Amino acid sequence: MDNLLQISQEVRDAIKNGKGVVALESTIITHGMEYPTNVQTALGVEEEIRSKGAIPATIIIIQGIIRVGLRPEEIEEIGKNKQKYQKCSRRDFAQIIAQKGYGSTTVAATMMIAHMAGIKVFVTGGIGGVHRGAEHTFDISADLVELGQTPVAVICAGAKSILDIPKTLEYLETQGVPVVGYKTKHFPNFFTPDSGLLCSTSVNSPQEASEIIKAQFNLLKLKNGILFCVPIPQEQAADGLIVQQAIDQALKELDDQNVNGALVTPFLLKRVNEITNGMSSKSNVALIRNNARVGAEIAIQFCSK
Repeated sequence: MDNLLQISQEVRDAIKNGKGVVALESTIITHGMEYPTNVQTALGVEEEIRSKGAIPATIIIIQGIIRVGLRPEEIEEIGKNKQKYQKCSRRDFAQIIAQKGYGSTTVAATMMIAHMAGIKVFVTGGIGGVHRGAEHTFDISADLVELGQTPVAVICAGAKSILDIPKTLEYLETQGVPVVGYKTKHFPNFFTPDSGLLCSTSVNSPQEASEIIKAQFNLLKLKNGILFCVPIPQEQAADGLIVQQAIDQALKELDDQNVNGALVTPFLLKRVNEITNGMSSKSNVALIRNNARVGAEIAIQFCSK
């Protein structure tokens, strides 16, 4: 495995010395945004984490090698050449590695690799979930399954609002995943702070969050993950009604064009951004950076004695 998993010296040293490390996915660079916004956002998220005293560890697969921790110039190169990267979840690992291919990691894949590398905290924008109409399509993100079987704490702004949020929460409950509101009792709605649904519990500080992580992973040694849900700050939130109307239109176009599989989420997020004239993209960037700040603080607390 050592030949397949290359951890940067900076990340390796941070893990060895008990310094806070935060894993980051790479689909945000290759599938979530256009160049140069993708690179600017990825580098900005890393800067937010460093500003809090933690070390970022962006994860990707390059020529069949799993990389944990990237240099800024590597992120720039990936962002410019994002079209050659395949979206990689648990299902796709063996194929990409065997073919010495290029893979950008989803939430599920990033959790897997973070766990392999010994990183316990992972920041993302929003997780995948149960898609609308799943009772007919059975379209359920592998992110939810991974949360039920991989001991990593995921900091997010809830599930992407294009999804069926009530069914997503039901699935997480079935998987035994704690859904923890950060300074809120309400499950965030990605672009807006409140979905109208409740989290299973809540915390009010990085210290409280770290205590739950320590109890679950260190004391109880449970194998499932934890979901920490951070609402987007109100001043950076999108207009909920406008976003909902955009989602409804994008879902209709999705059906009309028969888009399915791994293409569904990128298609919907792109169309929602286009329909809202960039409003959703601005909120997306803001919430990811906010999550990064919170995640770094939690990672540092988790590593403290």
